[in-house]
Amino acid sequence: MVVDYELDELKREFLDEAREKVDEMQTALGSVGERSSLDRLAYLAHQLKGSGGSYGYQRISLDAAEMEKVVESMTDGNGSGSDAEKIQQCVVNLRTEIDRALTELQPQGLRP
Repeated sequence: MVVDYELDELKREFLDEAREKVDEMQTALGSVGERSSLDRLAYLAHQLKGSGGSYGYQRISLDAAEMEKVVESMTDGNGSGSDAEKIQQCVVNLRTEIDRALTELQPQGLRP
């Protein structure tokens, strides 16, 4: 099996940054009723949507796209009462996918 160590390192860096974005999303959920928090959530989701696909992480990109859509709906005043729960689920999905992807990048001998 051919391993591209440079690409794997870039993926690790992306996933580490993605994890930081998800942590920030989780914090922003505490004030999801505020416009500034919604704007920040949309911005972070948009970043993950674009970069996730670029690194081959379609699930991250799809979950972020779903989150961006829900946040934009809330921002436009067209949201529903369950939108905060949908956003929370997207955050959970993103965190799970990032953790899974990081585990897959571990060298065979280092996997738990």
